[in-house]
Amino acid sequence: MKLFDSVGPNPRTVRVFLAEKGVTLEMERVDIRAADNRKEPYLRVNPTGQTPALLLDDGAVITEITAICEYLEELHPSPSLFGATAEQRAETRMWVRRIDLNILEPMLNGYRYDEGLSIFEGRVPCIPQASDDLKALGRHWLAWLDGQMAGKTWICGERFSFADVLLFVFTDFLGKVGQAMDPELTNLAGWGARMRGRPSAGVK
Repeated sequence: MKLFDSVGPNPRTVRVFLAEKGVTLEMERVDIRAADNRKEPYLRVNPTGQTPALLLDDGAVITEITAICEYLEELHPSPSLFGATAEQRAETRMWVRRIDLNILEPMLNGYRYDEGLSIFEGRVPCIPQASDDLKALGRHWLAWLDGQMAGKTWICGERFSFADVLLFVFTDFLGKVGQAMDPELTNLAGWGARMRGRPSAGVK
């Protein structure tokens, strides 16, 4: 297998996941700053032009970070980051969906349409006038999540999971591009400190 890698939070999420698993893969770097992901030969690997992409030994390609990580989890089930039972896996997927849809997607698009506009304009559809509202939507759901984290060590309670990896990598990125997490969200602040204490947090 080979992972097509690049800068950015999506590929880093997979790298942190691999570090938590103790798994290494062959990697090929794609220069997204030079827009190599938006032209051949990379578009033959992933026609959406996004990174990362996982090339399997039989030539099949898996894209989208959750799908990649779930596939790797099936190959390397221990330590489990999605769950050891059907209930645990459903719980992880529930939180991943909530985080991805309600928090990360609006916050990332808020960045793409504002601070990142010079990078993304002309590569993907951009709606600059929507940026402030999208950022506000992300902040609303982060505050909601902070309330849900009361008394919990990790997003799935005492069980560390892919949901923690996903939220950490993206909020770490967003905090560097104008969307720092409100320090008054004390439950998430404590969670963030625990995440930064994990060895995988050093994966850049």
